Amino acid sequence: MTATAPRFGAAPLVRLLLVAAALLGTLLAGATPASAHAALTGSNPKDGAVVAGAPQDVTLTFSEQVAMGDDSIRVMDPSAKRVDTGELRDLCSGNIVKYGVALHSGLPNGTYTVAWQAVSADSHPISGAFTFSIGAPSQTTVDLPEQQAGGGVVGVLYDIARYAAYAGFILLAGGAAFVLACWQRGAGVRALQRLVVQGWVTLTAATLAMLLLRNPYTGSGKLADAFDLTGLKAVLDTKTGASLVSRLLLLGAAALFVAVLFGAFAKRDASPDDEPRGKEAADEAADEKKDLTFGLAIGGTVVAAGIAATWALSEHASTGIQPGIAMPVDVLHLLAVAAWLGGLAALLVALHQTPGIERDAVQRFSRIAFGSVLVLAATGLYQSWRQVGSWSALTSTSYGQLLLVKVALVAVLVGVAWISRKWTARLTATAAPEAPGGGRAEEPAEVPAGEPAENPAEVPEPVTVPDDPARAVQLARQKAVLATAREKRIRDADAERTGLRRSVLAEAAVAVVLLAVTTVLTSTEPGRAEEQEAGRGGGQASTAVPDRPVKISIPFDTGGEDGKGTARLELDPGRTGGNEMHVWLDRPNGKPLDVPEVKVAFTLEAKRIGPLPITPDRLATGHWTASGVQIPLPGDWKIELTVRSSDIDQVTVKKNVKIG
Repeated sequence: MTATAPRFGAAPLVRLLLVAAALLGTLLAGATPASAHAALTGSNPKDGAVVAGAPQDVTLTFSEQVAMGDDSIRVMDPSAKRVDTGELRDLCSGNIVKYGVALHSGLPNGTYTVAWQAVSADSHPISGAFTFSIGAPSQTTVDLPEQQAGGGVVGVLYDIARYAAYAGFILLAGGAAFVLACWQRGAGVRALQRLVVQGWVTLTAATLAMLLLRNPYTGSGKLADAFDLTGLKAVLDTKTGASLVSRLLLLGAAALFVAVLFGAFAKRDASPDDEPRGKEAADEAADEKKDLTFGLAIGGTVVAAGIAATWALSEHASTGIQPGIAMPVDVLHLLAVAAWLGGLAALLVALHQTPGIERDAVQRFSRIAFGSVLVLAATGLYQSWRQVGSWSALTSTSYGQLLLVKVALVAVLVGVAWISRKWTARLTATAAPEAPGGGRAEEPAEVPAGEPAENPAEVPEPVTVPDDPARAVQLARQKAVLATAREKRIRDADAERTGLRRSVLAEAAVAVVLLAVTTVLTSTEPGRAEEQEAGRGGGQASTAVPDRPVKISIPFDTGGEDGKGTARLELDPGRTGGNEMHVWLDRPNGKPLDVPEVKVAFTLEAKRIGPLPITPDRLATGHWTASGVQIPLPGDWKIELTVRSSDIDQVTVKKNVKIG
């Protein structure tokens, strides 16, 4: 037999494959490694610094590339009035990531607060605040908002769009894979067509929403800024913006794939097997279908991998250690998730809408699901090691705790899947009759004239269309209700398929929760990065200024003559950064107590910082003071006060206090 070229037209599939491969190559070429999580590594002026004259600007230096807008850096005077110009300056040069904002001239003396927010290269929102003083420190009325970068209404909408994007990709890629690899007759089933198309629409709409929300998500937090064209242009210049645009282009190729799958491919599969044709024509049709299936499989895999890469190249996998290995592993992880959970959704729809689905189709999906679980286990183990880094981070960091929840949900999902495999093994080998295109043939067979029917109740009654249109509509509704009831009765009569349908439904319910946890996990700082940041003191990411100074009283007794009393310590303003410290010693009768030496030390045991020794200067009888006392991080600090009343009489008293 002479092979002939397929008549379905290979050009669209070739173009689809080339476009997807080009986009995937462009994305991979543009990927650059970065650290695990951005942190503020320096500033000018420095946190807590006291400068003689007003600076012209404030600059911030970060450990990796971040996304910032015009309102990302705000500088406020002691009365909480903004004193910056509001225009962000990009001062990045080479490997140095630096941004700044200009200040108005003629600023008076006092303490100024710098509040900043940004989104790191792995899409995590970060923020912080610190202070510096001109001339001398002063009181400040700045009350920083509790909302962090990426929070508020915009943050909620962005997270919803992120979840919808994952769900859409799973339905699109997994549903199409189920049709091609497990049940090709499903290409003509309306319910499966709707599932895959809805996945495409959901992913496209979610991607567009994320692209529009990216500007307010990384900047002002105002929903109205989603339609700011200037901000949108700035987003397109970022790695995340480029990934979202690439995803939209790949979705265009996916639309062509879906059109061929449910168009030319479905028509060929729906051709009656008993149609009279010659052997050569039948072989030619079989070859054409095989070529089309192969083309769809290759093209669909490339497009799906390209879409998965848009996540891998803009989130956790693109930063941290071994990004060259982590990104392909992340793509495999996402494809395995889609094949398992998306196929699960397609199987659930098929079992509910088309109860005649063959046992072989269910078994093929069972094998694919098992292979997907193996891939997920291998890639997930690597990702866990890379993102968590240590056993302690599993319980001490938010990422580790969420990861444990995810592992528990996966274990539950695997357990329910095992039950589904049991039901699959019990399915009868003979499938129920189906109509062309995958639908169930519910109508009874035609009875030849002159022969009695085996069951007179099954003989179709002639349908007379009434002249009254309203009556015709009513009869059509009644017929639809009867058909639905008949389908349900047939479905429920098969105990094996009913059991399988219920177990698959349980799998789908767990999968929905699992997807939600995974979405939150992608926007959480990795455990390895959180521990590294804690180890280096967290950079300068300080917290909001409290309303009042820290004041404590500690009784002491050196054991010597006139060595008993109460120490009063005040830390103003009692926050991270520079503080002014005062120490008063009082006798039991309330009068000032003078001693040869007073020393203070601060220790933050949770972060292994300190002790930070301070030797205050004597200001007056029973009164010591120290300026520029630096508190690098907020937390529960241990204050150690040492009082020496003579050459041999000395005592150290301790008290814990929350600062910042």
